[in-house]
Amino acid sequence: MSYAVKELFYTLQGEGAQAGRAAVFLRFAGCNLWSGLERDRERGTGGCSRWCDTQFVGTNGPGGGRFASASILADAVASAWPRERPKAQSMVVCTGGEPLLQLDVPLLDALHARGFQVAVETNGTRPVPSEVDWICVSPKAGTELVQRTGNELKLVFPQLGFEPERFEALGFSHFILQPMDGPDRVRNTQVALEYCLEHPQWRLGLQMHKVLGIP
Repeated sequence: MSYAVKELFYTLQGEGAQAGRAAVFLRFAGCNLWSGLERDRERGTGGCSRWCDTQFVGTNGPGGGRFASASILADAVASAWPRERPKAQSMVVCTGGEPLLQLDVPLLDALHARGFQVAVETNGTRPVPSEVDWICVSPKAGTELVQRTGNELKLVFPQLGFEPERFEALGFSHFILQPMDGPDRVRNTQVALEYCLEHPQWRLGLQMHKVLGIP
């Protein structure tokens, strides 16, 4: 299988339970909820396209391209990790778009063979392979949540019809409420803050990478 990658780069994880951790980000091209094109902003499943701020169309981002095999792509990931950092600490975050449209067992095996812990950030509409080391599910309103267990559930808030209480009994170790960005960001942050104070199962999650100005 070949892989279409929007971008591949080394940075700090900017959000979620592992925020602040160094990682290689492997952003796959494509999504199963909307096209990623501006003309389709009003057509995405459940309206997520109206607030999605991720660029996942094409293969022209930094480090992006088409990779002919799992081995070739895993080598590119390994090359992005600084040589002086211990491999025991290495992590690759597979994201998108929707990474599970492409992430498969051969690639997972190739990444593990190169010493990487593999994390995935998914919308939860497809089952995650058991070989994944860290599962972050970010549900999107209007979809069927197939992946109902994992390490963290990161809910962009608010989403009409996908209120936090809908997910509290699911099998996740961390529950994170991330204020929706956009014109109502300040209000959304205040409402999320208040919700977390009233429901301490949830942790407020801010997008640290946007504050720091890093990718």
